[in-house]
Amino acid sequence: MNLYYVYMLKCSDDFIYVGITNNLLRRLDEHQSGNNTMCYTHKRRPVTLIFKQEFHDVKQAILFEKKLKKWSRAKKLALSENDVLALKRLSQCKNASNFENF
Repeated sequence: MNLYYVYMLKCSDDFIYVGITNNLLRRLDEHQSGNNTMCYTHKRRPVTLIFKQEFHDVKQAILFEKKLKKWSRAKKLALSENDVLALKRLSQCKNASNFENF
């Protein structure tokens, strides 16, 4: 059975990179080595793995990766630090139609 990983890297410029792979060690080595000059992280090395989640279903992994890419930096960091309270607070709806605002 194949495994897929959604991962987050903290780059040297503090950018949080989100990616997906079926071979986490190889992919981390590719990011770190900088052999691919077209890779987004090439000029942001060194990178540090701050989060990974394993999936058995590639479609679920892709959906999760897309979701994470839309998250704020604060929310990504809360997830990477397993800060459940911050994650919950950052996930709350803050628009005027939210019933909790009344």
